Amino acid sequence: MSFSSSLLEAAVNEFAKLPGIGKKTALRLALHLLKQKQEEVTFFSEAVNRMRKEIKFCRKCFNVSDTEVCNICSNTSRKQRIVCVVENIRDVIAIESTQQFSGLYHVLGGVISPLDGVGPDKLTIETLLSRLQEDEVEELIFALSPTIQGDTTLFYISKKIKELPVKITTIARGISFGGELEYADELTLARSIQNRQPVDHYIGGSL
Repeated sequence: MSFSSSLLEAAVNEFAKLPGIGKKTALRLALHLLKQKQEEVTFFSEAVNRMRKEIKFCRKCFNVSDTEVCNICSNTSRKQRIVCVVENIRDVIAIESTQQFSGLYHVLGGVISPLDGVGPDKLTIETLLSRLQEDEVEELIFALSPTIQGDTTLFYISKKIKELPVKITTIARGISFGGELEYADELTLARSIQNRQPVDHYIGGSL
């Protein structure tokens, strides 16, 4: 792709670094900004810059937040003793969009994957274990993507907490094995939350 402007080329190259954005899409985005008023482009760039500088991660659940504790954890109308364990922030957004879950969340920051160099110490598992005891959690719902890595993570945490008086469930498998939670449609995801199953049933009673 040949450019008559090095400034345009630099902008295209930066857009192309975003996930799922190829050079052609990056060019369309850059040319779109060129057509906008200067104040609109300034607002766009300032919003992105401010997000990167000021956004926080909730000290309780590790979801993104504008404050030390996110608006989900601080919402007293939600069920404080039910915690849904998810892989990443996108999964929180996906589940919230179903409007079928009224408990809290815990974002692991990934799943256990030895081949990728991700062990339990790279995730927020220890914080979760402390939280279960301190907050007297009654039910822990695993809403991890149905992959080998997701199942390994589920099994690892379940073994760690098997002595605690916590009900352990997992979302129903309306989502195909190997799929990603964030790409499931809202109806399937909502039904999976509603029809969650005990973990020991899911892994064959091996706990």
